[in-house]
Amino acid sequence: MSDHHKHDSSSNNIGIVFFLNFSFTIIEFIGGILTNSTAIMADAVHDLGDTLSIGLAWILSRLSQKNPDDDFTYGYHRFSLLGALLNGAVLIAGSIWVLSESLPNLIDPQMPDATGMLWLAVLGVTVNGYAAWKIIKGKTLNEQVLSWHLIEDVLGWVSVLIVSVLLMFFDWPVLDPLLSIVFTLFILINVFKNTRQTIKIFLQSSPDNVVLDEVRNKLMSIRQIGQIHHLHLWSLDGERHVLTAHLKINEIITVEEQKKIKNQIGELLVDFAFVYTTIELEFADEICRDDNASG
Repeated sequence: MSDHHKHDSSSNNIGIVFFLNFSFTIIEFIGGILTNSTAIMADAVHDLGDTLSIGLAWILSRLSQKNPDDDFTYGYHRFSLLGALLNGAVLIAGSIWVLSESLPNLIDPQMPDATGMLWLAVLGVTVNGYAAWKIIKGKTLNEQVLSWHLIEDVLGWVSVLIVSVLLMFFDWPVLDPLLSIVFTLFILINVFKNTRQTIKIFLQSSPDNVVLDEVRNKLMSIRQIGQIHHLHLWSLDGERHVLTAHLKINEIITVEEQKKIKNQIGELLVDFAFVYTTIELEFADEICRDDNASG
């Protein structure tokens, strides 16, 4: 599958998920009022935040496909990363809100309409399960973060389904807020991990230290290379990686030998599939112009 087609598919999947989530959020608010369920109302508000962040992710995902120009010479791929970062922030904030609403209800729980909860739960699992299936195989960070939005929704409705069945047989209203707390904590932990990784990439940390070491070792395997400095590996969006490096040549070489070294470098790096590589060759007595810039 081509890179353009893959990201077209990503954008389309996010669009489908947005419309599903938006439609079902309206149903949730109505259902939460009618059933008097704290869990459903909490999920409805949470889904409203999800809908807004998914819509933003959709817009940014489409924007990220634009070609490079004079303003964004690397292209617009990092807009997708921005979407993932904003989505993670919204989801963490939403989860904290759900916890703040659910914890007080452990002290004074109210009995909801169990039958209404059951039917809403069945619909919720179906709609959100389909949406999760559409996006969970996505490779972009945007899709990965959004998948946790949807997994959270599925788990939330599964908990509502379990609670509704139990409440039909037992007078245990405390289960309503209790299960909401359990699944929210589970998702909060996982989303925090994804968001932490997104922030690191957004701040241009190395996406993979193992790859960085492999690149260094491969470049140092070239006989004429005596030293490597200003070796930088960073990522545009979590998928497309960029590599730059200065290589110090330890002997006098001809122009033809320089061309051979460049070809050898290309062969050594081809398996890493970097979208951009900038390699500068320096001679032993040459002063690197970037040394002062590095501080």
